[in-house]
Amino acid sequence: MENTDPTDISVTAIKGVGQQLAVKLSRLGIFSVQDLLLHLPFRYEDRTQRIPLGSVQPGQRALIVGKIEQTGIAYGRRRSLVCRISDGTGWVNLRLFYFTRAQQNNLRRGQWVSCYGEIRHGRGTFEMVHPEYRVSAGEPTIDAAQTLTPVYPATEGVSQSVLRRIINNALQSHVSLLTDLIPDQLLRAKHLPTLDKAIVDLHQPSAEADLDLLAAGDTAAQRRLSLEELLAHHLSFLQLRAQRQSLRAPALKGQGSGMSRLNATLGFALTKAQQRVIAEVLDDLTRATPMLRLVQGDVGSGKTVVAAAAIMRAAENGLQSAVLAPTELLAEQHFRTFHNWFGPLNVDTVCLSSRMTVRQRRLTLSQLVAGQALVAVGTHALFQDDVEFDRLALVVVDEQHRFGVDQRLAMRDKGRTEGVIPHQLIMTATPIPRTLAMTFYTDLDVSNIDELPPGRIPVDTVVVPEERRDEVIQRIKHACGFGRQVYWVCPLIDESEALSAQDVSSTEKLLRESLPEAAIGLVHGRMKSAEKDKVMAAFRDKKLDILVATTVIEVGVDVPNASLMIIENAERLGLSQLHQLRGRVGRGHQQSACVLLYKSPLSEHARIRLAALRDTSDGFEIARQDLQLRGPGEVLGTRQTGIQRMRVSDLIRDRNLLPSVHELGKTMLQQYPQRVPALIKRWVRLGDQYGHV
Repeated sequence: MENTDPTDISVTAIKGVGQQLAVKLSRLGIFSVQDLLLHLPFRYEDRTQRIPLGSVQPGQRALIVGKIEQTGIAYGRRRSLVCRISDGTGWVNLRLFYFTRAQQNNLRRGQWVSCYGEIRHGRGTFEMVHPEYRVSAGEPTIDAAQTLTPVYPATEGVSQSVLRRIINNALQSHVSLLTDLIPDQLLRAKHLPTLDKAIVDLHQPSAEADLDLLAAGDTAAQRRLSLEELLAHHLSFLQLRAQRQSLRAPALKGQGSGMSRLNATLGFALTKAQQRVIAEVLDDLTRATPMLRLVQGDVGSGKTVVAAAAIMRAAENGLQSAVLAPTELLAEQHFRTFHNWFGPLNVDTVCLSSRMTVRQRRLTLSQLVAGQALVAVGTHALFQDDVEFDRLALVVVDEQHRFGVDQRLAMRDKGRTEGVIPHQLIMTATPIPRTLAMTFYTDLDVSNIDELPPGRIPVDTVVVPEERRDEVIQRIKHACGFGRQVYWVCPLIDESEALSAQDVSSTEKLLRESLPEAAIGLVHGRMKSAEKDKVMAAFRDKKLDILVATTVIEVGVDVPNASLMIIENAERLGLSQLHQLRGRVGRGHQQSACVLLYKSPLSEHARIRLAALRDTSDGFEIARQDLQLRGPGEVLGTRQTGIQRMRVSDLIRDRNLLPSVHELGKTMLQQYPQRVPALIKRWVRLGDQYGHV
């Protein structure tokens, strides 16, 4: 079947689109005719009927017509041009805060004006502020729209009228070229329209269309496009998975002695969840196809031990592993942990950091290229060109969402030799909700560590207004009196006129004045790494009672003696970030607490977020709620993962479509494989290489 989809036809083929407009459209991700046709409205306006002025209601968006009875400039906090219009049934004021002398002259008494905008409460009457309007000398004959009026995502220099005009031109000239790639019988079975009809219906909904259904994304046309978009992404990741299975990796066999020796050095028993996930990882490593496994588990669930088991298997085979951490603090913590575990087993571990001397770095690099060091831990320093391995068999990426796709590719390629690439183990303490994993991580195998080590006491979480700051300080004094340590996290480094939020500098000063007997340290992102790490080390070694910090400690060192976490302006932070910060405490055997200080008044969104954190400590449940609150793009970090935002579908709204997506995916691959590439090309802008990271 020939694919005539206008994917590769430049948008300049549309009447009214020249080179200058094409450049502006590119800012909206519109390059081709197909991009333009799939640039869908985010809401609709009903301009299909004129509303009498005596019938308008506040909050209503309406098309109104009236004769200007009086015009004048109103002076108050802001100067505005006010026109009173009447149609015999009532009157409404039009108010312009930004106006020219020409507008003032044009909007004069006796003229007629037709307007569209939102009705609001005004001074003594209803008003429209900055409506769309047209002036005429006599009562205009309103040619009401025949369809609902679309409102599109726009950009500077591209108005709604321009978008409506060129999209209408594209519908007339090119929509018939769109090929239905989902077979007709499958569409009919699900009572869904054809592609061209769905697109026309969404750009030009009939006057009788249900605005509530459109707003909810629940019309047949929207479900049709959402299904196809989700299907394209699902097939894309299945295709990437199949491509990965065609690659080769070192098959890491083992007799179990390595794991037994590692267990002997740990000093603690593994949970059943850890044992299960380790078994899954080790089974992957025995295969000659590259492992790409995502291990997700809550803060403190023991993901590092899983990584250690995989590293030990590579070491048993005389091969190397690289551990990639997002911060030097975390890299050094991993280095100390692995050095302690692997040292007695004669597995040499090195750490690459920016603070190494030239001589130290040269020695470390020589150990890696000679294969003497079997484990390398580091941050972005591992990507540098002069870092070479003898035989790199395993790459472990901690907190995967903090690394871009290109960075993970660079790390993988350091282990590529004669067509063989290393296995990859990806770890995250921000669990990916199942809905996302089913769609965006189809190419990964996912393991969940859904059990915490025994003895972990849940952290008490309380939500407190900032007016009770003095009580919180007394609580800190009490904790320090018992030899406990405290984190105080602020969103800002310095005081800001633009943002109403507490900063670390002011907080440190306040705490020094309120608690003169306490040893207080300060950490923030503008400090040099050596200085920052020195303070963190002092806190870890119990030389400091209180650590005032920005969110740089979200991923940080393990301090079991820290039992109290204060998070300032908690309403400004995301749910998963708050949960990560809370995970800095509760690592010892004493009861720990997290205090969420907030600034009133709380928005409804912030209230829900803080209540969710207070009510649960389950990272998987928090991830699910975070997805509902922020959406998939924010949770996954679209720029970091390389995954684009969806054009039509919404994974929360459309999760009921996922079973159909998976069912259709099997059918397409088995019966219509020739249509799959075109379907993916229509919706997915990802390179094949991203399937291998």
